[in-house]
Amino acid sequence: MVIVEVDHLRKTYGNTVAVDDVSFSVEKGEIFGILGPNGAGKTTAVECVVGLRVPDAGSVRVLGLEPRANRRELRECVGVQLQEGALPAKLKVWEVLDLYASFYQRPADPNHLMEVLGLTDKRDDYFKKLSGGQKQRLSIALALIGQPKVAVLDELTTGLDPQARRDTWQLIEDVRDRGVTILLVTHYMDEAERLCDRVALFDSGRIAALDSPQGLSERVRGGKRVRFVPSVGFDDRLLADLPEVRGLEHQGEHVVVYGSGELANAVILTLDRAGVTAKDLELEAVSLEDAFVELTGRRLHHEDGEDRP
Repeated sequence: MVIVEVDHLRKTYGNTVAVDDVSFSVEKGEIFGILGPNGAGKTTAVECVVGLRVPDAGSVRVLGLEPRANRRELRECVGVQLQEGALPAKLKVWEVLDLYASFYQRPADPNHLMEVLGLTDKRDDYFKKLSGGQKQRLSIALALIGQPKVAVLDELTTGLDPQARRDTWQLIEDVRDRGVTILLVTHYMDEAERLCDRVALFDSGRIAALDSPQGLSERVRGGKRVRFVPSVGFDDRLLADLPEVRGLEHQGEHVVVYGSGELANAVILTLDRAGVTAKDLELEAVSLEDAFVELTGRRLHHEDGEDRP
């Protein structure tokens, strides 16, 4: 079931094209990633999806609703955590949640959300006293207070320390397990690899590729690499003819085999039948970073900031 449908979306700011002919769909229960460097058009695209910006061309449907024409209905079923947001420094956690709960007809129980997100012992703390990770937990709570069917999370873990990032990833997975479809905007490769069922790689306002993280990785020079030292010489065709193998090369005493699927098992079993032992064997999976570099021709930088001019 398609929950979000974006068709030929275009958005400009003056002479700058922020989003250029972008199309994608998000299925029910997915964590769908929008991945790319700052300035790639990620935030502009999701702001059009939730109705905060009006596209110059193209169409958007969320749960069958048009974001601008059906704003009131959409607000009841979509939760949003924006890239940049501010709350009054001297509002307490429970006060923030009560305020946001008042915006919805059927809000979630704020006390239950605080318990689920580990904020109960911070309920009487002022917003300004919260750590970065606690503020992000509160952001997730605010995105969920309306009991949405879809949650849009934009650069949720930027600026967090490694442990807080991992904790936040677990929270996102827990939210999905509760039946919420998630549109996740990020410029962190490891985050997309860990969380996303599918990823749209954004580059210069366009989608360079769209697939699962594994699928994107497997597009790059075979996707997986097996590196080993053979105990004796062998005919390269022994491995090159395997359906899992897409390429083979010699690097000094090492042989490197590129391919996909059950590559390591196929290589080991085939060599063994030929009386060859694969010594010092290493299996490497091509990363999403490798895929991005090959598909766009440049590296993904990790500076913080907005992607709009």
